[in-house]
Amino acid sequence: MTVALSLAIVAGVLAVATILGLLLRSRTGRARVVTSRVSDATTVADLADREAFGTAATLLQFSTPTCARCPATTRQLDAVAALKSTTTTHGPVRVRRLDIDLAERPELARRFDVMQTPTVLLVDGTQTVRARFGGPPRQPELIAALDAVLTEEHP
Repeated sequence: MTVALSLAIVAGVLAVATILGLLLRSRTGRARVVTSRVSDATTVADLADREAFGTAATLLQFSTPTCARCPATTRQLDAVAALKSTTTTHGPVRVRRLDIDLAERPELARRFDVMQTPTVLLVDGTQTVRARFGGPPRQPELIAALDAVLTEEHP
């Protein structure tokens, strides 16, 4: 094998890896709307007591103890939940964050197709998954998705 061919192969591998990395990065943190069909992967009522969920919406975070981005995501979700937990003419709107440790409940990773942590599910007041974010949510997309759920709850 010549030096030129070896360099071409290395350059090709680097180019493919860069393209794949950019593609994955562009998808991280983006909202993916979940279809309305009811299944084990779209309802979360069995994950915690009813009181653990928000009355209007819940930001359900899947994390692990070794996740480097999870603490910052927790702070972000807590801030958004506090911002959106207000009183309206229809009464109090309660948004909560609920954390699920996948190290303690690994079967949920398969059930909810969690391939990375953090993964955040936006759940409405009926404990139905409405959107999911792979990786830390992008703030504008998170707020837009949450506003859509809250608007449907309290038009």
